[in-house]
Amino acid sequence: MKILKLFTLLLIMSLTSCSTVSVVTDFEADIDFSQYKTFAFYKKGIDKAKISDIDKRRILKAIEAELETKGFVKSKNPDLLISIFAKSRKKVDVSRRHNYWFPSYYYNRDRLRINKYTEGSLFIDMIDKKNKKLVWQGIGSGTLSAKTGPKKEEKIKIFVKEILNKFK
Repeated sequence: MKILKLFTLLLIMSLTSCSTVSVVTDFEADIDFSQYKTFAFYKKGIDKAKISDIDKRRILKAIEAELETKGFVKSKNPDLLISIFAKSRKKVDVSRRHNYWFPSYYYNRDRLRINKYTEGSLFIDMIDKKNKKLVWQGIGSGTLSAKTGPKKEEKIKIFVKEILNKFK
């Protein structure tokens, strides 16, 4: 029983530690966001995003779900148009690891640890349809460890949720 509790705790800790998304937002200060009730996706902007169609659908589905939980309704005559943009870049971290636990010469030497990963950024833009101007932008950046399937979809949901948590 104790092992099960420990395993559950470790699983929760590992899942929450892997979901780190750094979020930055910008918005028009003089806009009353409570006036917006409906949204639609801005096809021209979304078509320009240089990501796979599968990932676009995953992102749009996650955005739609998050906005609906905030009380927004998808509409053919919306107040807000939602557009996305995504970019990624390969990164390499090199760190020195000191290992002094073992007395042998081999283990006492410093070792280099090389970590290669992909960092991605997702931009979510909200455009006032009537005035045709950008009123809110959220940018989420983080490590993209999941490459395919359900894990990637879950990572996208986390990115979108973290970004839209900053939208009032």
